[in-house]
Amino acid sequence: MRVQAEKVKHKAKNFLRTLGACGAPSGHAKKMEAQTKQNLLERRKARSLVKTVINIGHKFLVLLVRWLSRTIYGEHGKRMPPITNLILMESATALATKIRTRKLTSVEVTQAFIDRCKEVNPLLNCVVDDRFADALQDAERADKLIASGTMTVEQLEREKPFLGVPISTKDCIRVQGLLHTSGIWNRRNIRGDKDARAMELMRRAGAIPFALTNVSECCMWWESVNTIHGRSRNPYDANRIVGGSSGGEGCIQAAAASPFGLGSDIGGSIRMPAFFNGIFGHKPSKFVVSNEGQYPVALSEEQNSFLGIGPMCRYATDLKPMLRIISDENAPKLRLDEPVDLKQVKFFYQLNDGGAHLVSPVDLDIRDGMEKVMAHFRTTVKAEVKKVYLDKLRKSAPMWLANMKTPSKVGFDSQLTNLEGAINPWLELAKWPLRMSNHTLIGILTALTERGGVKYGTDEYHYHVRQKEELVNEFREMLGENGVFIYPTHPTVAPYHNEPLIRALNFSYTAIINVLGLPATAVPLGLGREGLPIGLQVVAGVNQDRLCLAVACELERAFGGWVAPEVKA
Repeated sequence: MRVQAEKVKHKAKNFLRTLGACGAPSGHAKKMEAQTKQNLLERRKARSLVKTVINIGHKFLVLLVRWLSRTIYGEHGKRMPPITNLILMESATALATKIRTRKLTSVEVTQAFIDRCKEVNPLLNCVVDDRFADALQDAERADKLIASGTMTVEQLEREKPFLGVPISTKDCIRVQGLLHTSGIWNRRNIRGDKDARAMELMRRAGAIPFALTNVSECCMWWESVNTIHGRSRNPYDANRIVGGSSGGEGCIQAAAASPFGLGSDIGGSIRMPAFFNGIFGHKPSKFVVSNEGQYPVALSEEQNSFLGIGPMCRYATDLKPMLRIISDENAPKLRLDEPVDLKQVKFFYQLNDGGAHLVSPVDLDIRDGMEKVMAHFRTTVKAEVKKVYLDKLRKSAPMWLANMKTPSKVGFDSQLTNLEGAINPWLELAKWPLRMSNHTLIGILTALTERGGVKYGTDEYHYHVRQKEELVNEFREMLGENGVFIYPTHPTVAPYHNEPLIRALNFSYTAIINVLGLPATAVPLGLGREGLPIGLQVVAGVNQDRLCLAVACELERAFGGWVAPEVKA
C-alpha cells in the first residue's frame, strides 16, 4: 500500500512539473498539489480503517476458534508414557563419552531409544520410518571397534565424537534406504539412495541414523500434517501442534525418544518446533551448512540463503559439536572454539514485532520470561542490556513473502506433484471436503494464493528487497561482532491442531531472521501457565553462531532448559 501511495505521489509531482513547463499558473499548481495531498491522506485513512476492521474481525475469529477447539478437543490430551530408562535422560555428548569409555554400550543406548520410539509413537505419531534392525547392527560394529582397542579414547573423541549414538532426522533430509517424501503424496514411495551431506557427516562422526520423523506437506507449513503419515501431536498436550516443518523432530526429542537430530529451516522450521516442544534448535548462518540432499530444493540463490540444516536437541551442550561437524569446511569461519565472555557481549532485545497486521500479540508468559532473562544478564552476568525498537519488524511477513519470490516458473502447485505437472487447486479444493484429495487443506490454499500477492521483479517486490537490505544494515550496525538480539520465537505457545489456519502470519517472528541470513537459536525457558513450553530466540551477526550457542548454554544453566513432559489427563 505504501508503494502505491508513493506511485501516486510521484505521478502527481510529474504532472505538476508538466503543468509548470506548460506555463500553468503557480497558484493553480499549488492548489493541485494540495488536493493531491488531501486525496492521499484520505486514502491512507480509508486503508487504516479497513485494516482496523480486519484486525478486529481477525481477533474475534481467533477467540471463536480457540473456544471451538477447547470444546472439541478438551483441555488436555492423553497422558504420555513416563520416562523410566535413565539412559533416555542423557545428552548425546554424555552418551558418546560413556560409550567410548565402555560405561555403556552402543547397543544398550540404541535399544533404549528404539523402545522409547515404539512406546510413544502410537500417541504422538512422530516417527514415519525407521531402520531399527540396521541401527542395532551398526551399534554392534561400534562396540566392536571400541573393544578392539585399535583407536584410543582420545582418537575416538577427536575422529568419531558421536560414535554409537543414535540420531534421527526429518522426512525431507535424505537418509539412505529410508523414505524421502517431504510429506508429498506423489513422493510416498521414494526412498533415499544415499545420505544427505549433513547426515553423511554425522554418520562419519559415528552417529547412527535410526528414525525418520514427520513433516508438513512439502515442508511449507508450521503444523506437521500430511496425507501420507497423518498428524503429529505434542508431547506436553496431544491436542496441540508440534510445529513444522521439523515438527516430528521436535516431538521425538521432547519425548526423549531420540538423543539428537537434524532439522531444516527456511522460515522457522527448526525454531518453531523447538519452541513448541521445549527443546533447543539452531538455524546456522547462511551458506554455512550444505543443503544437499533436501527436498524441496531452493529455487534461487536468495532462497538458498534462507534455507539451512541445523541441530535439534534437548541439551544445549550438544549444539556446538553438532554444528562443528555439519558445517564441515566452513567450521573455521564460525570460530566455535573461541571462548565467549558473556560480560563482553552486548544484549539487545525487543518484546514484540511492534504490532504487525494479523499477527497475534505475544503471550504474557513469554514476555515475562524474556524480561527475567534480560534481568539475569543485566544483574547476574553484569552485561550491557538495551531494549530496542526496530520498526521494520512490523513488516516481517510481507518482507519474507516478497523475498521468497523467484524468477522460476515452478509454483507450489508443481511442488505438490513432485514437479510432475501441477495440481488444479480449485479441483482439489472441491474434492477435499469429500476426502478425495491427496493434499492437505493448507497445501491446496497455499497453491491457490501463491500466485497472488507480490510479483517477482515488480516495484513492490523491489521495495521489499530494499526494506530487507536496510534491515540487514540495521542489524549489522547494532550487533557488530559481539552483540546478540533476544526476540520471541513465536508469539503464542503451541496452539490447538488446525488453529494455525487462522493464525497464519505468526511464523513471521522466525521468518524475518531467515531473510536476514543470521544465525538464531531457539532456547526453552520451562513451561508456562498452560503447562506448555515457552522460550525465546537468540540472534547474532553472520558467522557469529558461537554467541548464540554460548547464550543458550547460559540460559539452560540459569533457567533449566528442557523439562520432561507429563501430559495431564
